[in-house]
Amino acid sequence: MATENLRDILDAVARGDFPPADGGTTVVPQPSHRDAGVLALTAHSVVFTDEDPEWVREAMRAARCDALAASMNARFLTAFLDRTGRRTDTIDVLAVGSPLPGAPPLRLTEIEDPGHPRVAGSRKRRDAVRVWAADGGVLVLGRGVAGRLEVAVEVDEHARQRGLGRQLVTAARHLSGGEPVWAQISPGNARSLRAFQAGGYLPVGSEALLVAR
Repeated sequence: MATENLRDILDAVARGDFPPADGGTTVVPQPSHRDAGVLALTAHSVVFTDEDPEWVREAMRAARCDALAASMNARFLTAFLDRTGRRTDTIDVLAVGSPLPGAPPLRLTEIEDPGHPRVAGSRKRRDAVRVWAADGGVLVLGRGVAGRLEVAVEVDEHARQRGLGRQLVTAARHLSGGEPVWAQISPGNARSLRAFQAGGYLPVGSEALLVAR
């Protein structure tokens, strides 16, 4: 798969067209000043940065680990952070859900709620954020890395263990306007992982975002 930018790679992955599982690394420019990082797919990594690609490859070699693991190795990520002066939170599971037709089978009300912690966090990382409220939860959609459509949800404590998380993430696929919906999920958040899997999202790789301070 010959591509020169991150959005092309993401669009292809959403269609099930992955880079060759050759142990290689593709280095592409950052899609924006906000977002740099690493996407690890099956036996192939994509580093999106405006740094010198030769520096990236040398830093990965300096990690002195299995080449397939180098892009997510702590030594490489630390060098990447030091080089760029950026910060990161965690390495996420990256999953994608295909669009679904029709209206969501869940009652939702679009709202303006900049004070909600989930909404405030999304607006720091995404553009064109839209928010819907359900009985016991919140659904957020916005344009994230390379303009892809990203989803985040929050379920109130009293509404948990009822399948609402699955309903919310499924609703996002109905609200996507015909394009794939992307989700970044902490590997340790088993409850969220199960909700996205039950909602039809497929894991495609892992992702570490480096954001400007």
